[in-house]
Amino acid sequence: MTAAATDAALAAHLAHVAGALLMAVRDSGTLAGKPLGYTGDMIANRFLVEALREQRPADGLLSEEEKDCPIRLDRSRVWIVDPVDGTREYAEQRGDWAVHVGLAIDGVPTTGAVALPALGVVLRSDRIVPVPPAPPRLRMVVSRSRPAREAVAVADALDAELVPMGSAGAKAMSVILGQSDIYLHSGGQYEWDSCAPAAVALAHGLHVSQIDGSPLVYNRHDTYMPDLLICRHEHFPMVMDALASV
Repeated sequence: MTAAATDAALAAHLAHVAGALLMAVRDSGTLAGKPLGYTGDMIANRFLVEALREQRPADGLLSEEEKDCPIRLDRSRVWIVDPVDGTREYAEQRGDWAVHVGLAIDGVPTTGAVALPALGVVLRSDRIVPVPPAPPRLRMVVSRSRPAREAVAVADALDAELVPMGSAGAKAMSVILGQSDIYLHSGGQYEWDSCAPAAVALAHGLHVSQIDGSPLVYNRHDTYMPDLLICRHEHFPMVMDALASV
């Protein structure tokens, strides 16, 4: 087994196990609301961080729920994880939340797994599933609480249907699963919000970039990422044309 395949298998395994832990905590019936979200974040983060330190001790690590260690900036290989992407959705007992385990090599999102535990799904960069063809009327997946202005404007320009959804990972994976066709986010995210989804989407042959078309670059000192675009390659030119008129 190649190193890349081993990394992908590890990412998928960790995402799956973290998701199972989160489901067990949620299904215990002993916590609800914010305490449930906090506890889920804490437990999943501790598992992922300790497992990666054990399995890949020479690699860098960046987690939303862990104090950032600048040592990662000197590493070529950096694992970037979000233990619960969509803590609000998780705490509300919804299904549109995710677990992200991604690996960036020299800033490029090369390997990843995104678990959708409530749906029993793990999408990964080493096991490609067919992306269903787009319907005649395109669908734009947007935040269920704060749809980005640019996304709504592009949807209007393309006469696309708006599909509200929770976490960034769930929205990104909805393109692969055929639940949507374009994911455009312009409200600001962080590296852990998109590294694993970007790696999985790229492996599935989708276009992945910032909304100006430039590539996503990870393991930077400032982990803020202003925007994200995931779509089929044939839709990229029309999205860029629509953005130019926003």
